[in-house]
Amino acid sequence: MTILNTNNNDFYKKFKYNVKDAVEALKKEFGQQFSISQSVREQHTSTTTVHKPELPDGVVFAHNKEDVQKTVQICSEHGCPIIPFGVGSSLEGHLNANFGGISIDMNNLNNIIEVHPEDSTVVVQPGVTREQLNIHLRDTGLFFPIDPGANASIGGMASTRASGTNAVRYGTMKDNIISLEVVMPDGEIIKTASRARKSSAGYDLTRLIIGSEGTLGVITEITLKLYGIPEEIGAGRCTFPTVKDATDAVIMTIQAGIPVARIELLDIAQVKAVNNYSKLNLPESPLLLLEFHGSKSSVQEQSELFSEISKDFGGDNFEWNSNVDERNRLWKARHDVYYAVKACRPDADYIATDVCVPISRLSECISETIKDLEQNDLFGPLVGHVGDGNFHVQLMIDPKKQNEVDVANGFLERLAHRAISMDGTCTGEHGVGQGKKQYLVDELGPAVDFMKLIKEEIDPKGIMNPGKIL
Repeated sequence: MTILNTNNNDFYKKFKYNVKDAVEALKKEFGQQFSISQSVREQHTSTTTVHKPELPDGVVFAHNKEDVQKTVQICSEHGCPIIPFGVGSSLEGHLNANFGGISIDMNNLNNIIEVHPEDSTVVVQPGVTREQLNIHLRDTGLFFPIDPGANASIGGMASTRASGTNAVRYGTMKDNIISLEVVMPDGEIIKTASRARKSSAGYDLTRLIIGSEGTLGVITEITLKLYGIPEEIGAGRCTFPTVKDATDAVIMTIQAGIPVARIELLDIAQVKAVNNYSKLNLPESPLLLLEFHGSKSSVQEQSELFSEISKDFGGDNFEWNSNVDERNRLWKARHDVYYAVKACRPDADYIATDVCVPISRLSECISETIKDLEQNDLFGPLVGHVGDGNFHVQLMIDPKKQNEVDVANGFLERLAHRAISMDGTCTGEHGVGQGKKQYLVDELGPAVDFMKLIKEEIDPKGIMNPGKIL
C-alpha cells in the first residue's frame, strides 16, 4: 500500500552512509546496552499509522547524555544515520530508518532534574512523559498544559513541535520551551539559552531545534514553562445541527475573546465511534467539548457567555459541570478517538492527517473536507482542536482494495492543498516526517532551500534522522 510520495529522498542521495562499521564500534562500546535483535529493532520504528516500518540496524539504550554523546560521536565518525526514539507515538514516519542506522532509545533519560516553583519552570530529561511530569508536579500547585493526547515523551513533543487540546489557551511546545540542551551531529553538547523567561541574545537556536524532528541534533535536556493549576475547571459539551454551525460557534467564541482552555469538535461519525468504544451516550450530532479554567466566578461567566453564543448557531443540550470524575471520563473518551476509530474497521489501516487554517477559514475548510469525504465514499471521522483552526481526518482504508487506496491518496492531496490555499498549513502538529514532505515546497516555497542550507551546514554528513522533512 502506497500513500502518496512518502519516500522521496532525493536530498539525501548525496550522502554516503557506513552502517556496518558503526554497528561493530557500538557493540564494543556499549555491550548489553546495544541490541541488534530483530524484535527490539521492530519496536523502534514507526508502527502507529500507515507508513511501512523501516527497521534500524541496531538500538542503543542510552542511560545519560554521555551515552547519547558517545553514540553520536561513533556514528559521526563512520557516517551512520541516527534516529532518536521516545515512546513511539509519532504519526508521520519520523522513527523509520529510511537509510538504516542506529536508533537511540531515550526512555531511560527520564529524570525530572529541577523544579523551580517560584519561577514556574522545570528542567527535565527527554524521556520524561507528560503524565509523569504532571503527577510529579501535583503537590506544587503547578502543571504542564501541553496535551497531544498520547502520553508522549517531552523530548518527542519538542522534536515535533507538538500541541494538542490545550493549545488554544496555553500555546504549543514552541511557546512553552525556554531552553534546550542538544547533542549536535559532531557530538558537541550545546545549550540553546539560559533559564530566563526571555532573551535577546543571538539567534533563537531553541526554536530552530524545536520541530526539527531529530534532523539537527538529539535533545538531552529541556527547560519548560509551568502554570498554576486553576482554582476551578469546568467542562462542557454542546451539540449542533451541522458541523458548520459548530465551527461558526467556535469562530464567534474566539472572536468574542472568551478564554476557553479547550474547545474540541467531533463530527457525527466520530461521536458514534466514541459512544461505541467508550460506552458513552452522547447525542449523535456534531459535538463541541469545552473546558474553562479560572476562578469559580470566571468559569461560570465563560460558560454562560458560550451558552448564549451557541444558541445563535442552533446549539442544544449544553451541559457543563466541574465534577472531576465526569470531566476526566469525557476527556479520556476524547483522547481515545484513535482507538475508537480503529475499532470501527479493525481490518483496515489507519491514516492520520492534520491540517490547520486561520480561524476565519475554519468553517469553510471543514465543510469542504466533509463534502469531499462524502463524495468519495471515504470513512474518515473528523476531530479537531478547532480553537486554533487545527483538525484531523482519521481515514480507515482497506489496503487490499487498490481503488480505495487511490481515492484516499487523492483526498489527502486535496486536503493538504485546500489548507495551504487558505493560507494554512499541511500539518498543524503531527510534523512533516516522511508523510508531508511533498507539500512543504507548496507551502513554504524558497524557504525550503534555506532549510536545506541549514541542514547541510549543521549536519554535513546527513546522519541526523535522514529522510525526514526534506
